[in-house]
Amino acid sequence: QVQLVESGGGLVQAGGSLHLSCAASGSTFSTTAMGWFRQAPGKDREFVVAIDGSGTGTWYGDSAKGRFTIAKDNAKNTLYLQVNRLTPEDTGVYYCAARRWGDGATMREDYDYWGQGTQVTVSA
Repeated sequence: QVQLVESGGGLVQAGGSLHLSCAASGSTFSTTAMGWFRQAPGKDREFVVAIDGSGTGTWYGDSAKGRFTIAKDNAKNTLYLQVNRLTPEDTGVYYCAARRWGDGATMREDYDYWGQGTQVTVSA
């Protein structure tokens, strides 16, 4: 069983930045592929970015390319998401997720464990 706890969300003005973290429990973090998703009010949960267990392979969704950066610190069992040049369209709850098996993935159903989410609100 893996437990995930996100932090770092908040209220920021358009153009600003945030640094999100996801602390994970469990002894297999270094081999666990993980991802970030987000969900805006009234919309489906959307893929943002994924990373493989080693932290060397990454997959970015269109909304994240050029503005977001994912990183994985296996020594600290922590996943990060640096989000820059935020716009009001980035507003939503940001979730981290982990897979039991396999490489980074872009589909919600490929993930087995989810955190409770952290709210990001971007004002115009």
